[in-house]
Amino acid sequence: MQRYGMTIPLSGPLHSQKEQFEELVDLGYTDVWSAEADGHDGFTPLALASVWTPSLRLGTAIIPAYTRGPACFAQSVGSLAQAAPGRFAIGIGSSSNVIVERWNGIEFDEPYKKVRDMVRFLRKALDGEKVKEDFDTFSINGFQLKALPPEPVPILVAALRSGMLKLAGREGDGAIINWLSAEDVATVAPIVQNASTDGSSKEIVARIFCAPIDDPDTVYGAAKFAIAAYLNVPVYRAFHEWLGRDELQPMWDAWDSGDRKAALDAIPNSVVDELIVHGPPEKCREQIQRYIDNGVTTPALAPLPFGYDMRQAVRDLAPA
Repeated sequence: MQRYGMTIPLSGPLHSQKEQFEELVDLGYTDVWSAEADGHDGFTPLALASVWTPSLRLGTAIIPAYTRGPACFAQSVGSLAQAAPGRFAIGIGSSSNVIVERWNGIEFDEPYKKVRDMVRFLRKALDGEKVKEDFDTFSINGFQLKALPPEPVPILVAALRSGMLKLAGREGDGAIINWLSAEDVATVAPIVQNASTDGSSKEIVARIFCAPIDDPDTVYGAAKFAIAAYLNVPVYRAFHEWLGRDELQPMWDAWDSGDRKAALDAIPNSVVDELIVHGPPEKCREQIQRYIDNGVTTPALAPLPFGYDMRQAVRDLAPA
């Protein structure tokens, strides 16, 4: 079965979204994926979805490895896995220095090791093991999770460059990828699959930003603000430098000099076309299919708030 996911929460206050969640099932969506940045936490929308839409699979894309202590992290995962047996996948990532340091006051130190250690700890804790171990980035002294999942919980690793991509394939059950083109998937997905140590095929979840409107000027104008906000964050800048997206160098140079307007003006429309799925709904579905053809197993669509009706956008992007 081809998986097809939507980012939640949807439009309006969280308590009012039951009907919209239920409509996702009718529209053909198979998954809902949450995240954490500066809005809702990553678990509460999924807890509601576990009750409101018992057929949907639930996932986080992502929960930062830094912002919960290991024991608290394991409790959250175990609890949601009990609420939705066999339907929950936990996505873990380093996040960014903006979210971790500037917003949460936690040092953004050794992100690769932090994610790796949290994956290893959660494997042990979710299996019911009493964990007493010194990891590189934290130590655990005798924690044993009481809220054990009734079924195994897939652990997915948010990955940009090769080190984390290999970790996702080697120690995770797959990868969560983000802010990349359909063509970029052909570069990153094989790194994950080739790192698999047991020969199993790994899940590749892609957060795909969408704007299902036939209004290129609006999309180009709004998308450049989003691209500048994200791709000047050090981890994303390094990712696109690694991908060879040299056409962004003028934007980075202007941003480094403090000229934000020049940075926006320096973003080519072609980069928007690569990184944002936009246009009439049928064209959007064709672009999403290109991601799938290049190795994405689970698209997790994220409509961008560019002034159109967000609820209609969810309908327009549906696989049916």
